[in-house]
Amino acid sequence: MNPGGKMERKGYESDAWRIFRIMSEFVDGFETLEKVKNAVTVWGSARIKKDDVLYRKAVETGKLLAEKGYTVITGGGPGIMEAANLGATLGKGESIGINIELPHEQKPNPYIKTLISCRYFFTRKVMFVKYAKGFIIFPGGFGTLDEFTETIELIQTERIHKFPVILIGMAYWKGLIKWMENALVDSGYIDRKDMRLFKIVEEPKEAVRCIDEFYKKRTNQKTKK
Repeated sequence: MNPGGKMERKGYESDAWRIFRIMSEFVDGFETLEKVKNAVTVWGSARIKKDDVLYRKAVETGKLLAEKGYTVITGGGPGIMEAANLGATLGKGESIGINIELPHEQKPNPYIKTLISCRYFFTRKVMFVKYAKGFIIFPGGFGTLDEFTETIELIQTERIHKFPVILIGMAYWKGLIKWMENALVDSGYIDRKDMRLFKIVEEPKEAVRCIDEFYKKRTNQKTKK
């Protein structure tokens, strides 16, 4: 076999063995989270500092969720993630972090009770979605926007059951929402009703209330049937 053939074969074996690593991540994550029945995922920027009003709001969000009996799941890192995990701890609730291994290491924050570490973004995102009854999303960067748009796409295409997706902070989100209305709705790329797949609020109490009301309404509908 020529050198080129050997290199191709070696690359193939490397990709094939990577499948087992991926499977291992799913198995470890599913085994850890399978008993979680009442969780809310909180997303947002890792760059938010402790003196930022958004950090304080994320702490309040995590605390309110914990006091309502929700498990708080975050990406496990600093910023908004740390704040929500801290809030869950203050509220005496379960605090989970699904961390991602990055070239510039993202250290898990100290307020996580249950830590899952992922090498791959896609395995991590599956676990965020699979075990959550709602998402509360603070301002953030590319990762936050990716998580937000992928989630509402999954709901839109009915790949997952509908659940509340709550955005915090009109000042941050209004530009994106306006663009969606002008570029997506007006051009016919999405239906106007798709804009109802998420809500924007300002305060943590509003976000938690939206989740409570969603499930209260669903329970009432099931009772009537």
